[in-house]
Amino acid sequence: MRAVRLREHGDADVLQVEEIDRPDPAADELLVEVASAGVNPVDTYFRDGSYEPVGLPFTPGVDVAGTVAATGEAVADFDEGDRVYGTGIGNGGSQGAYAEYATIPTDRVVHLPDGADLTEAGGAGVAAVTAWRALIDHADLEPAEYCLVHGGSGGVGHAAVQIAAAVSARVITTASAEYHDDLAEYGAETVLDYGRDDLADAVREASDGGVDAVLDHRLDDYLQFDADVAATGCRVVGIGENSPDPGFTNDGAARSKDVFYQFMSMFNTPDLRVPLRGVAHLMDTGALSIDVARSYDLEEAAAAQRAVMGDSFLGKLVIEP
Repeated sequence: MRAVRLREHGDADVLQVEEIDRPDPAADELLVEVASAGVNPVDTYFRDGSYEPVGLPFTPGVDVAGTVAATGEAVADFDEGDRVYGTGIGNGGSQGAYAEYATIPTDRVVHLPDGADLTEAGGAGVAAVTAWRALIDHADLEPAEYCLVHGGSGGVGHAAVQIAAAVSARVITTASAEYHDDLAEYGAETVLDYGRDDLADAVREASDGGVDAVLDHRLDDYLQFDADVAATGCRVVGIGENSPDPGFTNDGAARSKDVFYQFMSMFNTPDLRVPLRGVAHLMDTGALSIDVARSYDLEEAAAAQRAVMGDSFLGKLVIEP
């Protein structure tokens, strides 16, 4: 079979397509014929060695959707031909989705309903599960609450907008002007240009004085901002930052409103199947769509990884072998 491989850590040029043997699933694994594999920033961190190195050589890719081609001897809940999707990320995670076939443990994959698109599902794992964990598990988002999603055009952001809308929250998000109409169609009540000088005032005005929940992907930029636009008891969930030393200029803004801060990593998800099933249900009912901005073939994996780190686009990038 054809697979993207890297034999050394480095820039995207280390990714090369090779012919390798089709893997056999372990006892608790599925062999999936890959229809779509998501391209995530985390894939580049494993490639360049920023994250704990994976044994070389290896095939990258943590998000996968496709059809079960074979099952391990201990697998009871899946059969050949089943449509599935999942993500290998997490403690003791697995990779290998940039290939014609990939193995994945059964505790990181679920059945994909007929109403969900296989290509979209390949890009859903990391992005949609992160959004679900942040808003449903950590923020405990309720109907009619005001929810601010920073960066609504991103992979996590556009999934978060839809998940928040699906629970009937009132969604405020930020994005470049070119994506405003799309995000409004996805359920955002208010879409604001993230570069406007009066952004904090605009958020407070749109939320009747303050938001009840925040999904923040750039804590180094918005930690203080989140406190400034929060309502009393607001839950702020931080999923990332560009600089590892975010800080307040005035923590009194948070203390005076009893703001809760939860910093999370998807790596710590207790059971990935729980949010994966929730996301699958939303995709099946049409409440959640993963916007596939571009699709690449295996030979274009390097270009895909460059694009995921450097280009502006709405939604996700995927590889279709």
